[in-house]
Amino acid sequence: MAGTVQPPSPAADSAKRWRDLKKRALSAAVLGPGAVLCIWLGAIPWTALMTVAIALLTWEWVRLCGLRSRAWPGIAVPAVVFVACALSVFGQAVPGLVCLLAGFLATWISAPRLRRRAAPPPPALWLAAGVLYIGLAGIALIELRHDNDAGRGNVLFLFMVVWASDIGAYLFGRLIGGPKLAPAISPGKTWSGAAGGLVSSMGVGWLAADWLAPGNPDVVKVLMVAALLGIATQLGDLLESAVKRHFKVKDSSMLIPGHGGLLDRLDGLLAAAPVAALLAFGVGYGVPLWR
Repeated sequence: MAGTVQPPSPAADSAKRWRDLKKRALSAAVLGPGAVLCIWLGAIPWTALMTVAIALLTWEWVRLCGLRSRAWPGIAVPAVVFVACALSVFGQAVPGLVCLLAGFLATWISAPRLRRRAAPPPPALWLAAGVLYIGLAGIALIELRHDNDAGRGNVLFLFMVVWASDIGAYLFGRLIGGPKLAPAISPGKTWSGAAGGLVSSMGVGWLAADWLAPGNPDVVKVLMVAALLGIATQLGDLLESAVKRHFKVKDSSMLIPGHGGLLDRLDGLLAAAPVAALLAFGVGYGVPLWR
């Protein structure tokens, strides 16, 4: 019938998916080595990279909440997160956490004042949640690398597990498909993708542990830590999908070709980093977090 929009054929849909994968791979090939180099060089280059990333992440969050960066939350939210992470740089993680909590409460309480001047009114709780969501991950990533004895290995291990989870979930989900994992939140995610991401994170975690700290690491501990980080990664992915669905946006921004914004690509890392920091705190300073 004339004027009827035909759905894309399976072949066309498959071709689109693989074009998207090529864009993702290209962006990862450009951005990934830079991040790994900063991790390898030391705490100062890594902290500099984290400073830029945190600034961009908070900017995206404020935009996601529907506010312009010139509005006071567009300045206050990044400032609170930056100060908290700066305290962590100087070995003051606890004051940094207190700063984050104070910033969360202040943003939540003060945001309603903006309601009289903003249309639509800003979502106070969502705006305040960004302080904790991004700030906790920022402090965790900085603290992990500032462990001079084991920091490099711990951050590299975290990144490799998170990347393996993301790539495994994407590939297995595309190739196998099947029942949806959470159709109300993210219709594209499947149980096969979740299983593939978990298996990939555990496999790469075991290889990474053996490479980063040779000496027959405890396989059970390594797999448990990798699985925990892999699950946190996927939960972070679902959380960010829920946030975007709530605000009715596809991407947090268009900073990275083929990927959207930093929030779209680092959602899993933002969730897994605090878990890794807690594990590192549990095993002690100077010890790989899987030991």
